[in-house]
Amino acid sequence: MREKVFIIAELSANHNGDIEVAKETIRAAKLCGADAIKLQTYTADTLTLNCKNDYFKIEGGTAWDGQYLHDLYDQAHTPWEWHPTLFEFAKAQGLVCFSSPFDATAVDFLEELECPIYKIASFEIQDIPLLKYVAAKNKPIIISTGIATIEDIELAIKTCKAEGNDDITILKCTSQYPAKPENANLLSIQDLKNRFGCKIGLSDHTLGIEAPIVSVALGATVIEKHFILDKSIGGADAHFSLDQKEFKQLVDGVRKAELMLGEEDFTKGLRIKSSQKFSRSLFVAEDIKKDEVFTAENVRSVRPGYGMHPKFLEQIIGMKANNDVLKGTPLAPDLIKDWEQ
Repeated sequence: MREKVFIIAELSANHNGDIEVAKETIRAAKLCGADAIKLQTYTADTLTLNCKNDYFKIEGGTAWDGQYLHDLYDQAHTPWEWHPTLFEFAKAQGLVCFSSPFDATAVDFLEELECPIYKIASFEIQDIPLLKYVAAKNKPIIISTGIATIEDIELAIKTCKAEGNDDITILKCTSQYPAKPENANLLSIQDLKNRFGCKIGLSDHTLGIEAPIVSVALGATVIEKHFILDKSIGGADAHFSLDQKEFKQLVDGVRKAELMLGEEDFTKGLRIKSSQKFSRSLFVAEDIKKDEVFTAENVRSVRPGYGMHPKFLEQIIGMKANNDVLKGTPLAPDLIKDWEQ
């Protein structure tokens, strides 16, 4: 039985500094059909330095160009004092709530909240001390691969397993915000699955819902997508997040894709008994007397499928009827004299 796709709504900065917006976003995620809500647990100081030289200034054609890293993260972070409330609120809604920690202090804090899953963000996959610390907590780990080389992924998995943690999910990710469709490279999902033998998913930054749905057909069992209550509220990640209508369409599309995929066993996908009546079979096409010879005129392969298999037609031609047979009778072995199979 195929594992149900685990759909994560990423809150990220889409609370826009208002805990009530965060709670409404969580409630909306549940109504849209998400399985989980994911937070990010950091402060500007745990991510970067409060430094205004060019090394820390964002450039390169992003929506955040011109800002300094510390300023952006200070604006976008989810206050730690909100976390207990949001964890409890999500639980009350029937959602799994977990987070991406960005340093050991965040892990310690999340452990106090009994965080059930840890997510390693794409830009932290090379932070081996962090990975090691997270893995040692023996919780499921989800790792995004947006900037990773094969060697980075190998080392990340090796680090987790060295701590006795084998519950690892690797997410294909393109670290563009938004990601261009031509850069999605979704076929690499199968490559990751074959190379590493881990559970596989997609952290998607493309606009729209097509990439997650396609990824399900390629083997993804986890989908992560940024979710915002209403794009009009703005915020650091609003420009590549899905709103409520879009996220509901995403969930519905993924669930429909799961139904369509069925099982890998071809024979289990056939509805032989219920559809047999629509197939072809051999029928008596004219009234036939006993001992009359079967011909191409009085026996035909037609719909429906209640008679003998059409493969026997050439063999039957020239044989004789056992008794009188009326037109429209399904041809059966007991109607054919000297029939042996």
